Amino acid sequence: MASVSLPAPASGRAELLRAFEESRTGVRGLVESGVSTVPDIFRHPDPYASIPLAPPTASIPVVDLSLPFPAAAAAASEAARTWGFFHLINYPSADSDYPARALAAVRAFNELPPSERAPHYGRAVDGGVNYSTNVDLYNSPAASWRDTIQVMLGPNRRPDLASRIPAVCSAELLEWESRATAAARAVMGLLSEGLGLGAAELEEASCLEGRVMACHYYPQCPEPESTMGIVPHTDPGLLTVLAQDEIGGLQVKHKDEEGRSCWVDVKPLPGALVINVGDLLQIMSNDKYPSVEHRVTMNTREEPRVSIAVFFSPGKRGPSALYGPLPGLVSSENPPKYRNFTIEEFFGTFFSRDLASKALIDHFKL
Repeated sequence: MASVSLPAPASGRAELLRAFEESRTGVRGLVESGVSTVPDIFRHPDPYASIPLAPPTASIPVVDLSLPFPAAAAAASEAARTWGFFHLINYPSADSDYPARALAAVRAFNELPPSERAPHYGRAVDGGVNYSTNVDLYNSPAASWRDTIQVMLGPNRRPDLASRIPAVCSAELLEWESRATAAARAVMGLLSEGLGLGAAELEEASCLEGRVMACHYYPQCPEPESTMGIVPHTDPGLLTVLAQDEIGGLQVKHKDEEGRSCWVDVKPLPGALVINVGDLLQIMSNDKYPSVEHRVTMNTREEPRVSIAVFFSPGKRGPSALYGPLPGLVSSENPPKYRNFTIEEFFGTFFSRDLASKALIDHFKL
């Protein structure tokens, strides 16, 4: 279910958005200016009223990579099939410094003086890095209370990318890319094995090569009940590897034993990453692994929330590279549920809609 839609935008909304963008300091800039209420462009109607919260004992599964491979593959596959989300512990290259150092570096950039952040602000992606508020700011009915550094890591990586990332966080983000990719490689092996295709299937389909990093910063909010960190949505890519700090706020939609939908808190688990299935994996698995809606609520604590998501997708692109259900999963008894498409069409469809739209995956259904 998408978030509740607002009425048609008022005639002055475009001017308010333009004025906000021209400040070039994001939501953090609003907090620095001392706002005591949420501006109208960020207001959502009853953002938390539609679906109840699960009991506090509910939680997403945990997959332990220290288990023997068959046991870990079975656990990851079961978690992906039933939840679309899981915590990952004992993953490759985990240590006490990361992802904490990368999260701290993102916080440090967002807490630089406005004059030092503003030169980085913009929506163009051709330089490989941008810093802005809400990728769908102009398409969505209401903006969410967060700022983001986005880094295009692959498949077409700029040779000067390191120098384009803000200096205060460049080394830490590139180090985290390496570690998150190692975790994603391990998870793709587990999930591919869980489909009965062999551990190498997804990696051989170039699914580690497309990488985008989104570093989210959620400042303190004067009216947390009036806006959201991120609206309910699914991720478009194949797999997401998320590092989050201790603040919390991420919630996953899940059906209980009676089939009733509820929001489950993804409580921060020390030493764990959060893994979730994206729309592209739902398609490629022919609906074996569902892409599940999730959101970020506003918290009432004074500290900002920081998270870093790395989105993985196929790197082979162009008119001859077609994607759809994996051939090994399709038969006369289990026909394809989706048509084939190019990555250009897939992401073109995604960026033409607001983040909350669930129409992306439906666009490719047979």
